[in-house]
Amino acid sequence: MSNQIETALQGSGDDDDLDFRPTLPPADFDFLVYSLRLQTELNLGLLPFGTLGQEPGDENPAPDFELARHNIDLLAMLQQKTKGNLTTEEQLALDNSVTELRFRFVQAQQDVSRNVSRREESKPQ
Repeated sequence: MSNQIETALQGSGDDDDLDFRPTLPPADFDFLVYSLRLQTELNLGLLPFGTLGQEPGDENPAPDFELARHNIDLLAMLQQKTKGNLTTEEQLALDNSVTELRFRFVQAQQDVSRNVSRREESKPQ
């Protein structure tokens, strides 16, 4: 399969488009866990995310709790389906990611709830 991808890339003739791309990491279990973890942190609003030209202090997009929950559920499913088949390091990375993301999910929901309450209290009546 990877030979087919390499052939397709070589035959595309758009080498200029690929020159700026960094080398991709190996497609392994650790990178899969890291990718899902990073997506979840982004969905929870834990990573600075801005658009070009965005002023410092501008608000980031609101957290997407549904998508964050889905990504955490995907990691938990991997945790369950791979039990006993991972190296110690892989198992620790997966277990730690699921535990930490669940905690951060609850924290992010509480933060949003507190911010809404503060805005409502500060509204003039």
